[in-house]
Amino acid sequence: MTTPELSLTARLNTSAADARRGLVRLHPEVLAALGIREWDAISLIGARRTAAVVGTAPHNTPHGTALLDDVTLSNSGIKEDGSITVAPVTVYGARSVTLAGSLLASGSISDATLRQALLGKVLTVGDTVSLLPRDLGPGTSTSAATQALSRNFGVAWTSELLTVSGTDPSGGPVSVQPNSAVSWGNGRPEAPAPSAAPALPVTELVGVSVQQAKLIEWLRLALDESELLARLGATPHLGVLITGPAGVGKSTLARAVVSGRTVVELDGPSVGALEASARVDAIASAIERLGAGGVLLITDVDALLPAAAEPVAALVLDQLRRAVDTPGIAFIATTAHPEGTDARVRAQDVCDRELTLSLPDGAGRTALLQHLVRTAPTHNLNLAEISSRTPGFVAMDLAALVREAALRAAARASSDKLDPQLTQADLVGALDVIRPLSRSGTEELAIGSITLDDVGDMVETKQALTEAVLWPLQHPDSFSRLGIEPPRGVLLYGPPGCGKTFLVRALASSGQLSVHAVKGAELMDKWVGSSEKAVRELFQRARDSAPSLIFLDEVDALVPRRGQSSDSGVGDRVVAALLTELDGVEPLRDVVVLGATNRPDLIDPALLRPGRLERLVFVPPPDADARREILRASGKSVPLAEGVDLDALADALDGYSAADCAALLREAALSAMRRSIDATDVTAEDVEAARKSVRPSLDPEQVAHLKAYSDKRM
Repeated sequence: MTTPELSLTARLNTSAADARRGLVRLHPEVLAALGIREWDAISLIGARRTAAVVGTAPHNTPHGTALLDDVTLSNSGIKEDGSITVAPVTVYGARSVTLAGSLLASGSISDATLRQALLGKVLTVGDTVSLLPRDLGPGTSTSAATQALSRNFGVAWTSELLTVSGTDPSGGPVSVQPNSAVSWGNGRPEAPAPSAAPALPVTELVGVSVQQAKLIEWLRLALDESELLARLGATPHLGVLITGPAGVGKSTLARAVVSGRTVVELDGPSVGALEASARVDAIASAIERLGAGGVLLITDVDALLPAAAEPVAALVLDQLRRAVDTPGIAFIATTAHPEGTDARVRAQDVCDRELTLSLPDGAGRTALLQHLVRTAPTHNLNLAEISSRTPGFVAMDLAALVREAALRAAARASSDKLDPQLTQADLVGALDVIRPLSRSGTEELAIGSITLDDVGDMVETKQALTEAVLWPLQHPDSFSRLGIEPPRGVLLYGPPGCGKTFLVRALASSGQLSVHAVKGAELMDKWVGSSEKAVRELFQRARDSAPSLIFLDEVDALVPRRGQSSDSGVGDRVVAALLTELDGVEPLRDVVVLGATNRPDLIDPALLRPGRLERLVFVPPPDADARREILRASGKSVPLAEGVDLDALADALDGYSAADCAALLREAALSAMRRSIDATDVTAEDVEAARKSVRPSLDPEQVAHLKAYSDKRM
């Protein structure tokens, strides 16, 4: 049967949604004539042959026109309004795809992120392809790919173009699938070349000196002085599992320590995407290539050997055992998800040693920033300030931060025609863009620069929070000297709108804490085990980014009294999971749990005993002095006329919460705009008009009830 072909006129597709995404759009009747459907692949023959995904063109598109995005037009080798032949084409799922790009791209974007960005695209060797992901249809999302690219590569990812340098199968177009091995250069996972070139001088590692010394010693004893272990009756084999949060530098540590030795490195996601037999062959080939000795390094081993083990996992583990048992060969694996890794990896005959890397502290972040900007022209940098504002940032996050700041400096230098210089303003501006990996999946709490010193009144409340939250993190030696354990958690309770969340922001800013904020109901899930897993992951992220603060807003919805709900036991299981995390086997070091509620009587009493949320801090409604401070703080940017007396206004606003006071000034400004859109100040008449529409929200009965609860607890 002859394959139908049609000659069409190529036009540039000006749709922003299709730009650079490898799409060609044809009239529906042309699709019918070719015998293909929307989202099939189509061959494009111009000055060169390429392929792309086909979509339906708007109905006003002429039958003889093919709409190509700029990248696809370039791949076909023709100019706009040129003639192009289109025909159906058979596309196979790619086993592997290799690409070439800039050094910045290949050094910043992982293979997994690269595969995610190219998913569903049709590629031919020699094609140019962008990182802009294509929409795969209803029920799918490209947000994960775009967030990963933005986080790791900065804003330049949208303009980066790559070249397809190889595909398997070869000789025709292929489609990138979820199990395709996508990588940079020609590094196929089944045939890595042993390397002895240092990836990073060991002296340049920051904040991991203890782990570095241990790994160096283990390798020296197992590979260089194995006879000592043999004389003592010990087996000189070595398998090490390096764990820690994503981006903390696990692979960098391993590569630096093994530099100078023969090394074969495998990417866990790439090998894990191969067929079952190919995975075993990749490990066997790597062992053979090590020959007389060296180090087998597998990064992200959880992708190769996940906790939900496949039958082939036993064969892969057999090969790893063979590597460990071979004299002169050591095995090192890294993972950011040890709980998601096959438990057999930690067996004595595979990885009998484990190293854990934690997030860098303030001094470590400063040292990393100094290393990252060491070769850049700078002007008046205060890296200690940037370090204090980046709790929870890992080395990869800080590198992304410096890269984003460099882009800002480069854009400024380009427009001003000046020599580029990295300034403090560039780094501070980059903080608004870069979000640390440790906070992914957690609500971002806007902290800002407000500290407890800026909070008016609330003297007793601020002192209680300082003692319960800041002292354990800032003065742990004092608690050790006095032989006591610091409080595990604090419960803030008070009427709505009285500043509980504002206090948390100020507290986090005062202590430079990484904040993990979640509303109580967000952790509730009807599926068995899902809510408990969400609680465990929340606490694990907090441990990874310590010193940190877990803020449970509306905690009464998360931990209601057990036995009184009708949710199939979900609430009871969540309470149990939370109690286990608070006083379980794994300690909460440098992590404080802070709950907020206006209904403390609904919380399960077990949560409020000593060792859990043991400090109860009442946030009272603002009195006249507090209202005066709130009005002054809220009115800093409001041009108040001379006739506005904030002291008298504060005395008259009995029953108003902090939120009510701020809303009153906002409504007064709107009243001034209603009076005249060109108004330059807010008068006493505007304030009086606002009082008629903004009524006090505090419920006297609820306030009395909370005060009685506070008196009862004291």
